[in-house]
Amino acid sequence: MDLAYSLQEGESMPETQLSLVIGNKTWSSWSLRPWLVLKRFQIPFTEVGVLLRQADTKSAILSHSPAGKVPVLRDGSLLIWDSLAIIEYLADLYPDRAVWPRDRVARGVARAVSAEMHAGFQQLREVCPMDLFAAKPMDTFPEGVEHNIRRIVQSFRDCRAQYGVAGPFLFGEFSAADAMYAPVCSRFQTYVPDLGRFGDDGTAAAYVETIFAMPEMAEWADGARAEASA
Repeated sequence: MDLAYSLQEGESMPETQLSLVIGNKTWSSWSLRPWLVLKRFQIPFTEVGVLLRQADTKSAILSHSPAGKVPVLRDGSLLIWDSLAIIEYLADLYPDRAVWPRDRVARGVARAVSAEMHAGFQQLREVCPMDLFAAKPMDTFPEGVEHNIRRIVQSFRDCRAQYGVAGPFLFGEFSAADAMYAPVCSRFQTYVPDLGRFGDDGTAAAYVETIFAMPEMAEWADGARAEASA
């Protein structure tokens, strides 16, 4: 797939000075989401890392954003400080990239499942934080976490069955929805290696493998290792 920006007659290339402020790649699930979109769609940007879990972490982040959280996208003097808002901004900035599915119906569903991830699954996040290289399989889960896992597994199955014919991702080709759920795939690898316990027929497990087979995920993991050894 050619991801080069295709200019329409009379249109000029967007003039951007994009930089993305992110936290540690081992833990920062929200940072991973827009980073994957930028990398996958070959959008040039400068990466700015802030170490989490340090005494000066809060002040370091505040030097980049008044919200005091990562990630933060800077485009010149403009700041966008929420993962989903960053992704939407990138979709507007580079309309030739299929950040969201091109089909209107699929695009609507992709936005719905992405918003569900953005606003929900709090129990899973609290009990199973992203820890990229850890192996901590859990035998039992609180009821709320189990409900979250079952819902995500079903959502993966539904998206793949209804919209995934054109490729191995949720909506066939890679889209923002996959970026939104990539950290969940990491959580599954760490804490829930057997998704069959939660209604998976193999679809969700295969999708997790698809996410981790992406070269961009390998690059993220390499970065995490470099951070850990620094």
